[in-house]
Amino acid sequence: MTLRIATRGSKLALWQAEHVRARLLHLQPGLTIELVILKTQGDKILDVALAKVGGKGLFVKEIEDALLEKRADLAVHSMKDVPSELPEGLGLAAILEREDPRDAFLSVKIASLQDIPQGATLGTSSLRRAAQILAWRPDIKIELLRGNVDTRLAKLDEGRYDAILLAAAGLNRLGFGHRITSTLDLDCMVPAVGQGAVGVECRLADSEIVELIRRLNHDDTSACVLVEREFNLAIGGSCQIPAGCHARIAAGRFHLDAFIASPNGSTLLRRSASGAVADLSGSGAKLAAELLDAGGRHLLAQIL
Repeated sequence: MTLRIATRGSKLALWQAEHVRARLLHLQPGLTIELVILKTQGDKILDVALAKVGGKGLFVKEIEDALLEKRADLAVHSMKDVPSELPEGLGLAAILEREDPRDAFLSVKIASLQDIPQGATLGTSSLRRAAQILAWRPDIKIELLRGNVDTRLAKLDEGRYDAILLAAAGLNRLGFGHRITSTLDLDCMVPAVGQGAVGVECRLADSEIVELIRRLNHDDTSACVLVEREFNLAIGGSCQIPAGCHARIAAGRFHLDAFIASPNGSTLLRRSASGAVADLSGSGAKLAAELLDAGGRHLLAQIL
């Protein structure tokens, strides 16, 4: 069997695609697996904040088109880039075990976020990160930071920013874990939906491929990410709004954190939920309803 994996061409995307290829070859050594490298709209627009571009699926639409048009057999995504609603006929056959879901603080001169001086410049492309930072420290100057991981690190090293925020998972996967100055505790910064997890999407009609990919699924990660996506669907969100949700499982129980904020952080609504793992499904939608009723609906109406 020959399989074609659709992927973006960034170093991180290629790492993820190669990781999935290696896992599949371990399961079925006789496979032939090729990479189909595509450029998405999000890859082409590098000088504008994604929130200003609008729309959902900025990093996946072209890849999903390749699946629908049968130019590829499966696609590998960073789950935080995948919209809550998938095109008809496509589905997530596996979500792999999650890496560190936290956000990372990087600086060449400041030890941690708590030590950042008055009026410092912080680089991020994420409204989610910016809103949470500004809710805590409105004096911090948020500056746009786009580009791949190498580009962002280079801009930090050139002194364009006092510090930057990136996902710890991507840094770890690319061998840049040593560049992390400190990681942000989940109580401080709620991650993006699906952050740190890799998903594999394919055509649901291709039953043989679906069954093969399902063998890569990590049950706890999948359950958590699906609940996070449930939250995102309930608020009508995308990765371009100041909201986040993160679920984790330990000792047979789950804990769920979520927030919705105004872009400038002047209003931030946060709620948590916990319980037995058996009650995890549906908790994302419930938490979304709580936040929407507490004022989140008004906040989102001003953004979406």
